[in-house]
Amino acid sequence: VQLVESGGGLVQVGGSLRLSCAVSGRLSSGYATGWFRQAAGKEREFVGAIMWTGGRTSYADSVKGRFTISRDYAKNTVYLQMNSLKPEDTAIYYCAMKPYGLGTDARVFTTWGQGTQVTVSS
Repeated sequence: VQLVESGGGLVQVGGSLRLSCAVSGRLSSGYATGWFRQAAGKEREFVGAIMWTGGRTSYADSVKGRFTISRDYAKNTVYLQMNSLKPEDTAIYYCAMKPYGLGTDARVFTTWGQGTQVTVSS
């Protein structure tokens, strides 16, 4: 399985962006796709995740109500819709996959994309 993120860029405060994570390879049920972000000088942090089958989601408190994760089976793609963006959302955003259900710990995600930069200007 390989993951490729896209959709990052520069946006003003209050704006929106949609990130994509294209998944190549076959996935079995039980896999989850997570989004993480890492700001300069900070540790990587969990943003949210979605089950590939069933679509159950979880989100970090910092993005709840502003970010939405969805997936498109036909396109083998997971999306991160980000609304009401704030300067503190500026980071490199990564998608990652893990077997055996949802999780928030980056250490248990086994496959990672290369990341895409999101910059929110005030």
